[in-house]
Amino acid sequence: MRFFSPEVELNRRSDGSLLMRSLEPLGDYDSRVGQWLDRWARQAPQRCFMVEQTPAGERSICYGEARKSVLRLAEGLLGYELGPERPVAILAENGIDHALIMLAAVYVGIPIAPIAPAYALQSIDYRKLSHAFGLLTPGMVVVDDGVLYRQPIEHALKTDIPVIALHNARPKWRDLGWLEGDGSHLGQVRAAAARVDRQTIAKFLFTSGSTGMPKVVINTHGMICSNSQMKRQVAPCLEEEPPVMVDWAPWNHTAGSNSNFSIILHNGGTLYVDPGKPTPEKFGASLELLRRVAPTIYFNVPRGYELLLPHLEADRAFREHFFGRVKFLWYAAASMRPTTWFDLERLAMETVGHRILTVSGLGMTETAPIALFGNARASGPGVVGIPVAGVELKLIPNDNSFEVRYRGPNVTPGYWRDTAATEAAFDEEGFLCSGDLLSFIDPERPQAGLRFDGRMNEVFKLDSGTKVSAGKLRLDALDMLRPLAHEVVVAGADRKDVRILIFPEWEACATAAGLDVAAPPAEIAANPTVRAMFRERLGKLYAAGTGSSNRIVAGLLVENPPSGAAGELTDKGTVNSRALERNRPELLDALFRDGDERVLRAQRA
Repeated sequence: MRFFSPEVELNRRSDGSLLMRSLEPLGDYDSRVGQWLDRWARQAPQRCFMVEQTPAGERSICYGEARKSVLRLAEGLLGYELGPERPVAILAENGIDHALIMLAAVYVGIPIAPIAPAYALQSIDYRKLSHAFGLLTPGMVVVDDGVLYRQPIEHALKTDIPVIALHNARPKWRDLGWLEGDGSHLGQVRAAAARVDRQTIAKFLFTSGSTGMPKVVINTHGMICSNSQMKRQVAPCLEEEPPVMVDWAPWNHTAGSNSNFSIILHNGGTLYVDPGKPTPEKFGASLELLRRVAPTIYFNVPRGYELLLPHLEADRAFREHFFGRVKFLWYAAASMRPTTWFDLERLAMETVGHRILTVSGLGMTETAPIALFGNARASGPGVVGIPVAGVELKLIPNDNSFEVRYRGPNVTPGYWRDTAATEAAFDEEGFLCSGDLLSFIDPERPQAGLRFDGRMNEVFKLDSGTKVSAGKLRLDALDMLRPLAHEVVVAGADRKDVRILIFPEWEACATAAGLDVAAPPAEIAANPTVRAMFRERLGKLYAAGTGSSNRIVAGLLVENPPSGAAGELTDKGTVNSRALERNRPELLDALFRDGDERVLRAQRA
C-alpha cells in the first residue's frame, strides 16, 4: 500500500522559531462539499453510501437515493430564511436521517451546528445547551428523538422556531417528511448550490469547553474540502478503492464529521454507523458489527483497540476477517500503549504476513481537523507525524518542547460572534496558536516526525516555583499504568511535589490480582496485591524522573469515575482536570495529606 512519506523542509529563524512544511504540494480540491454527493450519485448511484443498525433491522441508502432525498430536503429548508445568522442546530446520534438533513443544509449553503447530545441528556441545568443556542440563534432545531429532547429543548430554546424530530415528534414539532419539498423548486436548490464557494460557512463546531463555556469554531467549505484532499495525499488508497469504515465517532466532533464522514463522502465509500462505543459496557455492539463487516480503514481511540485486542487474540477467524482488507489502523484523542501498538503489528504479521501501518496524527477543530499525520516511517506509538501537504507549522521553543502554530487553507477564519477570541487565536503572521506542545523524535532527522508533549495550559508551578508540564507527565503515567488504569490527573499546583489521581480499570485490576471482577471498587482498591502493583509502577515512574518537575511521588486510586453531567469529562472522553478538582476538592486534600493510608507512595529503588 502506498502511504505518504514525503520529505520536509525545516527553516530555523533568527528569533529561535522553526518553520516546517511538507515538500509535497497540495493538489487541487473542490469548492463545496455538495460536489462530492453530486459526483458519486452520477458515477456510482447504486453504490451503498451508509448503513445503520435500527431496532427493525439494518437500514441502508445508496448514493443516488441519498442525493434525491438531500435535494428534496434542501428544497424545504430554503423556505425558512436560514443562513449563518440562523443555522440548523442538530442534536442527534449518527444515522442516515441525521446525514441527510446535514447534507441538505450544507448543499445549499446553510450552516449546520451539530451539538453534543450530552449538553441536553447529561445535564441538570442545561447551561451549555442554553449557551450554545444563545451563540447560534438557530433558525431550526433537529433532534433525533422527541421524547428524549422535549424537556431540554423547551428549557433552553427561548424562541418559537421549527423543531424537527427524526423520531417520536411531540405536539407542535414536525417530522422529516413534513420538511421535504415536492420537487417544484429544484431550480432554486441548484441556484443556491451554485452560490456556495470555499468561503461559505459549512458548519459551526463547538470546542470541548474543558476550561469554560465552549466556543463556536467556523468551518468553511474550503477548510473541509482542502483537508479531505490532504487526507487523500496522506493515503492514496482512499482514492484508489472506495473506503469502507465501521465508525462510532460522533458528528458533533471534528474527528467524526470532518474527518471520518468526509473520508467516506469525498471518496465514494461506505460508512457503517457503529452503534457501540469504546467502553466495556458498549463495545459489544461494535464487536458484533465488526464480525460482520471488514473495514478497509479502521479508526478508534486507544481504549477501543485495547478492548478489541483480546477478541483478535482469541479468535483466528475473526482476526483473518478483520485484517483481511484493512489498509491502515488509525488512532487519535489519546496516547496508545506501546504494548497495544506492537500487539496489533504482531497479530497482523501472524495473520496476513505483513505489517499493517498503525498511525496517528494531530489537529484540532480549528484545522478541520488534520494538520500532522504519521507516515510510513512510523516505527512505534506516540508519533503524531509531520505536516500534511498544504499546512505550514511554526514551532516556538517552550522549555524542552515547541509550541505549534498552524497556517493553511484548512485553518478556521475564527470563532463565531467572538472577535476577542478570534484576535487572540492568531499571531502577527497569521498562524493559529494551538496551545499544543511537540518535540522532535530525532532532532537531527525532522522527517522522523514529532511527538505530542501535552498542552501549554496544562503547565503549573510547584510552591518552589518549579514549572511542571502536566500534559507530558500524564502521557508518561498512562503508558506506565495501563491496562490497570484508563486515566490519570496530574496535580501539584502550589504544592511541594507532583502526585496523581488514578482512575483504575477495575476489571483489569481484579483480573490481575485474581479477584472477582464483580467486586466493588472499594474492595479492589484496598486489596494488597492491587496496591502493590500500583506501587511498583509508581516506583518506575519515580525512577524515570530527574527532578521535582517530572517526578511523580504518589498516587490515589479514585473509586468514583468522572461524571459527564458534572462537566468532568470532555467531549473526547478525557478527564477535565479543572472541573474534577473544582468538584471534588476532597480528593486533592487526601492525595496531599501526610499519613493518609489510601495514598500510594512510590516504591523507590
